[in-house]
Amino acid sequence: MRRHDREVTDMDRIIEIIDACDCCRLGLVDGGRAYIVPLNFGFEYDGRLTLYFHSASEGRKLDLIRAARYAGFEMDTRHELVEAEKACGYSFLYSSVMGGGSIELIDDCDGKLYALRQMMKHYAGEREFEFDLSLVGRTTVMKLVVDEISCKEHRN
Repeated sequence: MRRHDREVTDMDRIIEIIDACDCCRLGLVDGGRAYIVPLNFGFEYDGRLTLYFHSASEGRKLDLIRAARYAGFEMDTRHELVEAEKACGYSFLYSSVMGGGSIELIDDCDGKLYALRQMMKHYAGEREFEFDLSLVGRTTVMKLVVDEISCKEHRN
């Protein structure tokens, strides 16, 4: 990382930043080219960060996941433009997290329900939800176990 003064290494702070994000961009490789898709997500941290996603049951993203079993990710939040008198004085405040890890599809119903609950927890808090099992069965759920992560903040 070039700007070590903006690097965040405290995992508690990194989790706070992740919790403030509302979109995670999943990065995959398609024939040597980047394929990036924004997704809703859930997560858990128990000494290791795991991200959860859901999608329709077919498409380019799933084909690439099945082929590579690895994905990068990026998320950011707390965007704020800092104005100045001169153009070179302008700046932008932000918090961002990026990394990568192994990604897999979750096939069993209990695993899917767990992941979907983590997603709902991220967006709706501790509220309990019931899930229509026929819809869960048709929903594709992905699990990314993070093995590399970096975090950066530019705050005043």
